[in-house]
Amino acid sequence: MQHSPAAEAAGTARATEPAEPVLPSRPLPCDSGLHTAYDTALLDLDGVVYAGGEAVPHAVDSLAAARESGLRLAYVTNNAARTPQTVAAHLTRLGVPAAAEEVITSAQAVARLIAEQVPRGARVLAVGADGLRVALEERGLTVVETADEEPAAVVQGYGGPAMEWGRLIEAAIAVQRGVPWFASNTDLTIPSGRGIAPGNGSAVEVVRIATRWLRTPPEPQVAGKPLPPMHRESILRTGARRPLVVGDRLDTDIEGAHAGRVDSLLVLTGVTDAAQLLAARPVHRPTYVARDLRSLLESQPEVTGDADSGFGCRGWLAHAGADQLTLEGDGDPVDGLRALCGAAWSAAGECRLDTENALARLGF
Repeated sequence: MQHSPAAEAAGTARATEPAEPVLPSRPLPCDSGLHTAYDTALLDLDGVVYAGGEAVPHAVDSLAAARESGLRLAYVTNNAARTPQTVAAHLTRLGVPAAAEEVITSAQAVARLIAEQVPRGARVLAVGADGLRVALEERGLTVVETADEEPAAVVQGYGGPAMEWGRLIEAAIAVQRGVPWFASNTDLTIPSGRGIAPGNGSAVEVVRIATRWLRTPPEPQVAGKPLPPMHRESILRTGARRPLVVGDRLDTDIEGAHAGRVDSLLVLTGVTDAAQLLAARPVHRPTYVARDLRSLLESQPEVTGDADSGFGCRGWLAHAGADQLTLEGDGDPVDGLRALCGAAWSAAGECRLDTENALARLGF
């Protein structure tokens, strides 16, 4: 179903449905610009396109140029609170023209998951905001407010700061009664303009705590990134054949790309910093690494070498020693970071490497 230009460049072309995803041991090269190697960019929003409600530097111009070149853009978010129409309007105000059809939310993914398991028109106790309610109704499901209305399913999605505690009580009672339990996503936290706030995963934990006394404690079926239902929803809605996942989080965006067996680009404009990238587990390692969305229009350099000779990228050479990473050379700091990724990922599991000095030299 999906094709991986990066895997092909690395000599490991993927079959239509490979048994296992290809896990990179270094950032991979792409001789052409990413906008020509892929047909659709599946872009995360917060930390990639905008931050605190405002556009990330270079995002507006880069996305406009990528679209003009023929790359299709789709915006994939775990936030179930807002409708696609609201998200598209926000993007358009920022200077990134978008249609509702180009926005895929975890609310849509979980609504499809529920609709596949209950009859059309079934009652669903929804604990969340408008985005979740609209997605359920679009699937022909009937939204109800309480556990006493005999729902066929209960679903939680991020409800925003105005969500009432009573909604969680209704969800907990329904789950205690054996009603199938769903969640749009389980992100414990979300970024806000004032700091880190509790996410939908925190609300899911409240219901879990309230039901853990049961003989068999229930677990929700989760749709959002990094799990397959979200990637499936993105592919079904976009029709992408050569998608590239673009994100700023290792445990949602990048892991989700691995779960979907497609390539990924990590941009350093969001929550993941350079030290976290170097320490990434195999399923959290992106195909490509870049500073920001300008990389969609650029080729990706090759990281050469091995553990013995060191890992080079353009003017940089990185080695993994007994207990630390070392770096020599000069040039673009992101190229130095790519070389460090090769060295750190090759040594992963052998020791905990000290990365502070090497990263300080790059300004990270």
